[in-house]
Amino acid sequence: MWLIPVVFIVLLISGTAFAYLMGAVSVVSFVALGKSEFLSILPQRIFAQLDVFAFMAMPLFILTAEIMSRAGVTRSLIEFAMSIVGRFRGGLGHVNILTSVFFAGISGSAIADSAALSRIFVPEMKARGYDPYYAGAITAASSMIGPIIPPSIIMIIYGGLTGASVAALFAAGIIPGLMLAVALMLLNAVIAVWKGHPGGKSDDLPRFWPSLLRALPALCLPVVILGSLLFGLATPTEGSAIAVLFALIAGQFYKGLSFKMVFDALEATARMTGTIFIILAAISVLGYLAGQMGWSSALAAWVAKFGLVGTEYLFFLSLIFLIAGMFMDTPVALTLLIPLFAPQALEQGISPIHLGIVLCFNLCIGLITPPLGKCLVVVSALSSLNYWRLARATLPFISVQVLLLLALIYFPAISLTLPSLFGFSVN
Repeated sequence: MWLIPVVFIVLLISGTAFAYLMGAVSVVSFVALGKSEFLSILPQRIFAQLDVFAFMAMPLFILTAEIMSRAGVTRSLIEFAMSIVGRFRGGLGHVNILTSVFFAGISGSAIADSAALSRIFVPEMKARGYDPYYAGAITAASSMIGPIIPPSIIMIIYGGLTGASVAALFAAGIIPGLMLAVALMLLNAVIAVWKGHPGGKSDDLPRFWPSLLRALPALCLPVVILGSLLFGLATPTEGSAIAVLFALIAGQFYKGLSFKMVFDALEATARMTGTIFIILAAISVLGYLAGQMGWSSALAAWVAKFGLVGTEYLFFLSLIFLIAGMFMDTPVALTLLIPLFAPQALEQGISPIHLGIVLCFNLCIGLITPPLGKCLVVVSALSSLNYWRLARATLPFISVQVLLLLALIYFPAISLTLPSLFGFSVN
């Protein structure tokens, strides 16, 4: 048994990639626990973990985001957001948040959003008189909207792991994502008055109709994706293929489409998809070991012993996933923890759609929470800001997000109303 922590610590210190670390530790655990005869079944288990229809949509949505981001849509979205909310006090903060809403319908990734927008907004807000740490904080906080408003990579992973409808999860994320944007805008408005942030009609603002026409192809993409899914015109996989085609057309509109751009987008998609799938493969080995050792049953007995049911169990899960999100990549946390904790929630009658929104929201908060929030690291590195000062500036936004999380836990209707209206099963 002593081999397990030794191998884990040695590989961790050596900087081994997490997928290889988990795979090696899992194999050593099989041997140490006297289950080595089951190692011959691991290839079949790994293939079974990856052979999920919902996962087919993931690389296509990633490719869509890569094409759109490389085609130069970011500036058109910012100009359109500026034409709507730029005139208000704290206008650039509002534009930051609204751009994240628009960008969410393209990328589906908080880290991608924070990387793309921090290069633009932090210098621009600093030049307009904003504190650079406030600019970095609001950029990191608003990037969390990306994985909540569909399409969402983490919702696809959750759906593949639990069998929940990806289309229903996409529908369920719309209202929480928009509520998050409104909550962040209200907080920004309060801070803008308190700090005297600039804004107003005197600023040089883009004209609404020309900026709308330039942004229209990018704005239509989430409408096309959601419309095809919510009205039953396509499966998530088919919808993702439609999204790629639409992204190519939009890329031609923005005059950013070229053979090199498409090749670079395909290369980045293959790299990211490979990273996610090898993590899924490695953790499937640990999941198989957990099944052989009865860890899920032991956890269920422990939960029953403490009487954690319903909302109490959701609070317990929220704490675990919030902490996990601070230290782990989101796909890693999902694939590692969902097989352990989700079955008990589903057995208690908690809706898999509600559970998915709550847990994904948790992990996204972890991305901007110290000590190791991934989005904070990205914004800090790209903007040359001190990490801990940036983390401190993010605390008011984290507080608002935690309050919204509590509302999502207490009121499942926030997540479940829209999927129910479109005829999806939420149980």
